[in-house]
Amino acid sequence: MAVARLYHNPGCSKSRGALELLRERGLEPELVSYLDTPPDAAELRALLRLLDLPARALLRSGEPEYAQLGLDDPALDEAALIAAMAAHPRLIERPIFIHGDRAVVGRPPERVLELL
Repeated sequence: MAVARLYHNPGCSKSRGALELLRERGLEPELVSYLDTPPDAAELRALLRLLDLPARALLRSGEPEYAQLGLDDPALDEAALIAAMAAHPRLIERPIFIHGDRAVVGRPPERVLELL
């Protein structure tokens, strides 16, 4: 069976909605509570490859850390942005659903269904 993993924040309505949609279809993904066990830089790079996104696209620009760390600076490279997300996991967009060798950001939550 293909890997099914959800990078999940139970405090986020979008994340809860994505999980509910998956469960309604009989899928119980492995839950990764990324705020409690943040992904390291290597894991973030792997996620970005699966998502086919640049690091900046996975950043939550509305979080206070975004402004505090000056992450709006266009001169920051991928490594700097990934390091910021690894150190401050609230900056990571959520939820992220992985199914097999594909991944999607569940915004809106219905996007997770694209991988089923």
